Amino acid sequence: MGFPLPGEVGERAREILAGRLAPVPARDAATVVLLRDDPLEVYLLRRKATMAFAAGAYVFPGGSVDPRDADHTVAWAGPSPAEWGEVFRAGESTARGLVCAAVRETFEESGVLLAGPSADTVVTDTTGAGWEADRLALIARTLSFAEFLDRRGLVLRSDLLKAWAHWITPVVEPRRFDTRFFVAALPSGQRTRDVGGEASGVAWMRPRDALAAARAGTARMLPPTFRTLTEMAAFESIGDVFARPRSITTVQPEPAEVDGRMVLMIPQMITEAIPEAIPGTISETIPETIPETGEAGE
Repeated sequence: MGFPLPGEVGERAREILAGRLAPVPARDAATVVLLRDDPLEVYLLRRKATMAFAAGAYVFPGGSVDPRDADHTVAWAGPSPAEWGEVFRAGESTARGLVCAAVRETFEESGVLLAGPSADTVVTDTTGAGWEADRLALIARTLSFAEFLDRRGLVLRSDLLKAWAHWITPVVEPRRFDTRFFVAALPSGQRTRDVGGEASGVAWMRPRDALAAARAGTARMLPPTFRTLTEMAAFESIGDVFARPRSITTVQPEPAEVDGRMVLMIPQMITEAIPEAIPGTISETIPETIPETGEAGE
């Protein structure tokens, strides 16, 4: 299925296909689909309109891997980096960085921490001035994730994550990410909160409600977000999500010229759930009216 690439994006695609322009390398990144039950809901952030990538779009928590995320001193419990590497078909160091980035970015962008004092416990409260100072220091990169965990006497709980998907930004984009998607449950006792930063608002939503807003043109979402929400809408509970066997297939939409027009081709198995009105281009602006809330989730 092909989605139009108009204007400058289309010209960039033409130049890349002709070999006159080299694509920007994709940076390793991690995204976490944070879930809570009764009913099943997902945590979404709306990116600020001033952001260079996916401005104004509704997204899951996530971001680029910090080189320090691959630090071997990170206290670890659960499947090893080598095991995660097998799942994502990545080297052990890359896998370590991806999992650490997933946990770190979730804490930075929601206040939720997938770590605990031991291999079978998890932090129950991340509110308070001390936690907020650490969160801001992580965002500012003045504190590494390994230092943060060591200071708090915590271990990363990789067993609280489930691998879900792998998307690579199309070569036509000036900012590209090689993103692995994870799912995780909101730990008992923890709460999400409006953490500002890259987000202009946050919300817990039922997957089908978020999809309805996107289909109505009142919420901007990129194909990976829409596709993942479509998959989540098929489940009734977090337990169902984690019980479903999952094989990771890499998806990278590719530009092509069809009848003189530049289009972005997305595999049919992916586009079956994506209306043509959804993807557009990353530079496209669509008005959003999903209700925002600054309240912390429970």
